[in-house]
Amino acid sequence: MIDSLKYLSAEKIRHFIQTAFAEDVGIGDQSSLAVIPASAVGKAQLIVKSEGILAGMELAKIIFAQTDPHLQVEVLIQDGSEVRYGDIGLRVTGKARAILQAERLVLNCMQRMSGIATYTNQAVKATAGTKTKIWDTRKTTPNFRMFEKWAVKIGGGENHRFGLFDMIMLKDNHVDYAGGIEKALRMADEYRKKTNPALWIDVETRNLEEVAQALRTEIPNVIMLDNMDTDMMQKAVEMVGGKCKVEASGGITLADIPKVAVCGVDYISLGALTHSAKIMDISLKAVLL
Repeated sequence: MIDSLKYLSAEKIRHFIQTAFAEDVGIGDQSSLAVIPASAVGKAQLIVKSEGILAGMELAKIIFAQTDPHLQVEVLIQDGSEVRYGDIGLRVTGKARAILQAERLVLNCMQRMSGIATYTNQAVKATAGTKTKIWDTRKTTPNFRMFEKWAVKIGGGENHRFGLFDMIMLKDNHVDYAGGIEKALRMADEYRKKTNPALWIDVETRNLEEVAQALRTEIPNVIMLDNMDTDMMQKAVEMVGGKCKVEASGGITLADIPKVAVCGVDYISLGALTHSAKIMDISLKAVLL
């Protein structure tokens, strides 16, 4: 999956691991330096302690390899697999100090990513029988976004824009500052023509009048229905009539998804995928040789 996601690259992942170790290890792992001989060899296994969708296994392999290329990692469960309490995700063998150095970074990443993948998978299942896809948002952890969005993909969701640079998204503040939806859209369209005609324009609307204003311009690729009830959403979808994509957003919960999806929206965007997902309980435990 790494090769198919534009925001992931070997260099970006390497830099993340390097800076994470600089923060955590600093001048050295004093605990391991104190009690673990440099020559000591160890083995450990990754143990799942809850149920859900496992994510971050590919990243874990890279972390172990960057910590010590001589560590041997045996992957037993792949990313995207359903797991339950007691499952063993991987086994790692090599220098004990290296295993201990990588342990917390591997767990922090996998716990977070697996929690997001699990929540996303629940959201995707809630759209069953409809055309609606689940979108993530920019409500992510600074400097960890690429892994959180990767986890969304592993869980079966779709990535919305990655950042401010890859889509024109006119939120309520943009619209208000620009002087209204139609003016904002026309300005955005002119900018798009001059800079990057491939950019999508997504515009937020708060009521049916704003939906009508957006439609009159024939400009947006996506009209976002923000904090609308399902009756208003249904009317908005009928107004759009397939002229562009329709996104539902604004405080939508897992319980809300089925009734929102049946309104006919193309996407439901959920900040909760990344800002509210509970981590999966995972541990790395030594195996005595």
